[in-house]
Amino acid sequence: MEMVIDFPGGARVDAHFGPFVVPTDQLPSGGGQGSAPTPFLTFLSTIGTCAGIYVLGFCRQRGIPTEGIRLVQRMGADPATGMITNVQVTIELPAGFPEKYADAVVRAAEQCAVKKHFERPPVIEVVSTIG
Repeated sequence: MEMVIDFPGGARVDAHFGPFVVPTDQLPSGGGQGSAPTPFLTFLSTIGTCAGIYVLGFCRQRGIPTEGIRLVQRMGADPATGMITNVQVTIELPAGFPEKYADAVVRAAEQCAVKKHFERPPVIEVVSTIG
């Protein structure tokens, strides 16, 4: 898979792959327009959205309505470094959600590919070419 990253103007940096564009921008305080999430917030959002895909699939397979279900993601950071130290995803289930599936929906969300990659992160290499 290949992604092409370009600079459409200002502090925007966009990723292109297949028919999709993922826009990013900086906040005005960082020199941007705030027209899109920052790259780091886009990165963090993949944790909850990936878990959400697994929750959605779990419910669809069992004919469970997803109305009223939401995932809330919270991050803790080291105050000295600003680095994220923990991420918690809470699956809020509405009244009437089948109690027998409460733990199983958590296990489904834990199968998220993004979470799995955090557990065994890839090697990231940055190189440059000219011409």
